[in-house]
Amino acid sequence: MAIVVNLDVLLAERGMGVGEFAERVGLSPANVAVLKNGRAKAVRFSTLAAICQVLDCQPGDVLRWEPVDEEIQD
Repeated sequence: MAIVVNLDVLLAERGMGVGEFAERVGLSPANVAVLKNGRAKAVRFSTLAAICQVLDCQPGDVLRWEPVDEEIQD
């Protein structure tokens, strides 16, 4: 399974840059990049809540699950 982070789309829709977003959410620009690039291993609920507040969205707008085809090996 793969969790996809939609921050790029949400920021573009709102005309908001990474620097402004990072400042308003309380993250470093480097941590925003980790989220945007799908390299984050976890997201705190408090961070997700701040993201949703700043972007005026729901958690499901930020994160979505996509199945990954995995070959089953015997």
